[in-house]
Amino acid sequence: MKKITAIYAGSFDPVTYGHIDIIRRASELFEKLVVAVGANTSKKTIFSEKERLEMLVKACSKFKNVEIDIFRDLIVKYAKRKNASVLVRGLRAVSDFDFEFQMSLMNKKMHPELSTIFLMPDEKYVYLNSSLIREVARMKGDVKNFVPDFVAKKLKEKFK
Repeated sequence: MKKITAIYAGSFDPVTYGHIDIIRRASELFEKLVVAVGANTSKKTIFSEKERLEMLVKACSKFKNVEIDIFRDLIVKYAKRKNASVLVRGLRAVSDFDFEFQMSLMNKKMHPELSTIFLMPDEKYVYLNSSLIREVARMKGDVKNFVPDFVAKKLKEKFK
């Protein structure tokens, strides 16, 4: 069996049960999975890089072959440094596909050895996204069905 390192990158602001579902399944497919928090300067996040990293470490503690990290450059450069040959991307709906497909083609052009694998979350998580969860939390709604308890608590603290 070929030993493959994969990367699942995102902003994870915050990490959701949908993300954790993708992480669980990707960790079963690859020898090593690097979950990489993107330090994307064009995105306005509510949690700092450190907070997002800490939440992911806690959320992924049961997955023994998962490493949590931060990256600040192009994902293709980061993948080369990590000796990764696969990018894992989550697709919630057909609307995600167009953007992800374009990104995959661009990454392939810059790093021909890098493949992209698309995973759909379990149907019970298809509608989840971090933006929606932040909005519910901002409006003092209950997010406990969408994120781990420790994340729900952090969201509540952010939006006091």
